[in-house]
Amino acid sequence: MSIGYHKAKLTDVKAMQALVLPEVTSGRILFRSDDEIATNIRSYVLAKEDENLIGFVALHIHADELAEVRSLIVNENYRGEGIGQALVKETLQEAKKLGLGKVFTLTYEKQFFEKLQFVEIPKESLPEHKIWADCVKCKHFPICDEIALIIEL
Repeated sequence: MSIGYHKAKLTDVKAMQALVLPEVTSGRILFRSDDEIATNIRSYVLAKEDENLIGFVALHIHADELAEVRSLIVNENYRGEGIGQALVKETLQEAKKLGLGKVFTLTYEKQFFEKLQFVEIPKESLPEHKIWADCVKCKHFPICDEIALIIEL
């Protein structure tokens, strides 16, 4: 299995939407329109086996010191093979190159992120604009059971 990791292109949006659809439908990942993905295309890192999309993640910058790992998805047939960890590590390397000091995530997969050295924090410590820009779009808002975690770089 030869998996490559690289930045997304606009031509990847359709495959990205197809891959994430089951998790969006279940409410585990927030829906993002084609336009929103296209506008933020430079935020996404893809995992592909040959030309087949098997996973992706986004690094969304919130402030000069703070970014978020979001929209992490790996095809269910490839889970448990380290692809999710590799995607997150790619985003953390990018965050370091950009000079960011901290990266957070909101997730249902606490143990996954703890293995990558993220530590749990109160959701109330997240920037307010995160809540009003993203969380209000969630089908679970305002009763959120996601866990906030952060890593210092």
